[in-house]
Amino acid sequence: MTDSLQLILVLLAAAVGVVVLFRLLHLPAMLGYILVGILIGPHTLGWLPDAPGTRHLAEFGVVFLMFSIGLEFSLARLRAMQRLVFGLGTAQVVATMLLVMLASFFFDLGWGAGLALGGILAMSSTAIVSKMLVERAELNTSHGQKIMGVLLFQDLAVVPLIILIPALAVHDGNLSNTLALATLKAIVVLAALLIFGQRLLRPWFHLVARQKSSELFMLNVLLFTLGMAWLTEMSGLSMALGAFVAGMIISETEYRYQVEEDIKPFRDVLLGLFFVTIGMLLDLHTLVAGWYWIIALLLILIPFKALVVALLVRALAGDWGPAMRTGLGLGQAGEFGFVLLTLAGSAQLLPQDVMQNVLAAMLISMLIAPFLIQHAEAIVRRISPEEWMNSAMLMHRIAVQSMSSKQHVIICGYGRSGQALAAFLKHEDVDFIALDLDSRRVHEASSNGERVVYGDAAKHEVLQAAGLMRAKALVITYDDKHSALRILRHVQQSRPDLPVIVRTADDSNVEALKKAGATEVVAEVLEGSVMLASQALLMAGIPLSRVVRRVQEARAKRYSMFSGYLRTAQAVEPESDEVDSLQPRFHSILLRDADAAVGQRLGELQLEELNIEINGVRRHNVLGSQPSADMLLRAGDVLLLLGQPMMLEAAEKRLREG
Repeated sequence: MTDSLQLILVLLAAAVGVVVLFRLLHLPAMLGYILVGILIGPHTLGWLPDAPGTRHLAEFGVVFLMFSIGLEFSLARLRAMQRLVFGLGTAQVVATMLLVMLASFFFDLGWGAGLALGGILAMSSTAIVSKMLVERAELNTSHGQKIMGVLLFQDLAVVPLIILIPALAVHDGNLSNTLALATLKAIVVLAALLIFGQRLLRPWFHLVARQKSSELFMLNVLLFTLGMAWLTEMSGLSMALGAFVAGMIISETEYRYQVEEDIKPFRDVLLGLFFVTIGMLLDLHTLVAGWYWIIALLLILIPFKALVVALLVRALAGDWGPAMRTGLGLGQAGEFGFVLLTLAGSAQLLPQDVMQNVLAAMLISMLIAPFLIQHAEAIVRRISPEEWMNSAMLMHRIAVQSMSSKQHVIICGYGRSGQALAAFLKHEDVDFIALDLDSRRVHEASSNGERVVYGDAAKHEVLQAAGLMRAKALVITYDDKHSALRILRHVQQSRPDLPVIVRTADDSNVEALKKAGATEVVAEVLEGSVMLASQALLMAGIPLSRVVRRVQEARAKRYSMFSGYLRTAQAVEPESDEVDSLQPRFHSILLRDADAAVGQRLGELQLEELNIEINGVRRHNVLGSQPSADMLLRAGDVLLLLGQPMMLEAAEKRLREG
């Protein structure tokens, strides 16, 4: 017992220390877990034995990972990206597998081992690439969309590969029958689970949810996930396949997001343990002996895979720039490759020395990936001269739009917030130019005569072309800390006097953005809470003028530019009970059966004689604003009135007594 506790403490201490270090270096935590496995595993320090129990527990990490992928499996999302997913994604996986299989013949590997190796190397890292795209604000770019489409297909391709790889290990000489049997078995089991599972799941989850017990709901999710994994394993398939189906079934219910939050702690902890066991597989002594093979595999993996992807994108999209960026983004190995490699090792498809070399090459490629993506722009421009021409043409288009503008506002991002801001600026005849990376949105706005151009506001040359040196203000309308910090850095270098207003979701990034040079940071949480408080005060009967002052005070504490306005407003209209008594306020009245107004029409009450405005009528918890004079009042209706206190009392008396 003591030894077990010591092992757990060693594992936890090493994992926490190394993962914190990787977080500080802005590297994926997954690589930290792998490094922990290498350091404390049986081949290095030997603190953690390679026990079957540890491996079996780590398999549940893959189960929960596949369950999460199933939760994300959306038919609507697939339909929206079907050309990228099933066109480019299929071409990438199939081409990589076939080329690796052909290359494996030169290394005296059988075609089955080559096919398995092709499937392993065809995978790319969703965790690393998606994180880098989000941080670099490239998720909605042309190459970002292509990368995400390919990654989505790779996630789906894992499912048939999980069935295929164990079948390749059969040595009875009748592989076609084995594959056919495995496929038939998978189709029957999956069809049964999807058809009957969906019908049984929803009513059962309704029953569990009605008990209002978070513990019971959590237990039910675990039972369903692990139960489906057990059913597929008993059918001769893998546990991961059953977990994927479980996620697919739940994704079609209203419990999807709650389940995703509940399962996340189990998934992250067990997945971390899975990557620790992957690191434990690596024998550093074997690597030193076969270092030349690892370098050869690395040179084949990254340039070869990047070239295959780039050629496919070039053939489908016809532009070398996005093609090379997509290839560089997908050149590394992926976390699902480790899952398939472990499966191939269990089936004894690959020799031990090949396993070690492939594992090392995959790990190193994933360590290289963040730096490769970070410098992709410079690499593409150095390789492709036409990228300079395309970039120059883009800058020219932006400069033409902004050339006639002086003292204008630069809007970074033309989503809902950007469009709302543009409407305010147009109403006040303030000139502006908006930058956005969504080509469809830019085209629609340009067609409507809006001054919106395609461009990445986080790039210095784009801001210069948009008239940064002539602008009156700059507004960042999207919530992306990393992109905002890059924009602020460019502004501080060229126009430190330019006011910059930044939007953010909450207060967590306010100080960092202000230190980077933001004049003001607007937090959605604060604005939401201010309006929430103002509505609550109004409904509580607080005078409108006092509510307005409270809102001003709250904003003055948060926004420095409001403080001068607040002092001026207070000097003009001092706070006093006499002034407050003359200010209109809201008042709610619930009509009872005995009230005189029940059965009458709103117009017949003639409340306008009392200078009372009927702001709305709530019936059956539905609020109708600006009700018509012909509306017939019923018992249980709630009237929302606006007027002076004395008039409100008179109005209530009229409603009650007539």
